[in-house]
Amino acid sequence: MNIPLFVAAAVAEIAGCFSFWAWWRLEKSPLWLLPGLACLIVFAWLLALAPTDAAGRAYAAYGGIYIAASLFWLWLAEGIRPDRWDLLGAVICFAGASVILLAPRSV
Repeated sequence: MNIPLFVAAAVAEIAGCFSFWAWWRLEKSPLWLLPGLACLIVFAWLLALAPTDAAGRAYAAYGGIYIAASLFWLWLAEGIRPDRWDLLGAVICFAGASVILLAPRSV
């Protein structure tokens, strides 16, 4: 199952992107960019480990996981609780990612 791999990739991507957000939008030190770049490298490496037959399919399935993880980040790191529309959207996206990820495929 790719879900734990995608969750780890999402955490790495969100942390990496947030370091740029913090530097640019929150006026944090440029030193925030160093761990951010490392996180983005880890993200790309983790996503490349996905055992799928095509990169595009891995990215599409990952997208649903990323959206749900982003809402957890919103809540845990930024202190903003997702509303019902955020949660509904995440459920819809996760369902779509599950179809892509778990669909029976002919070889």
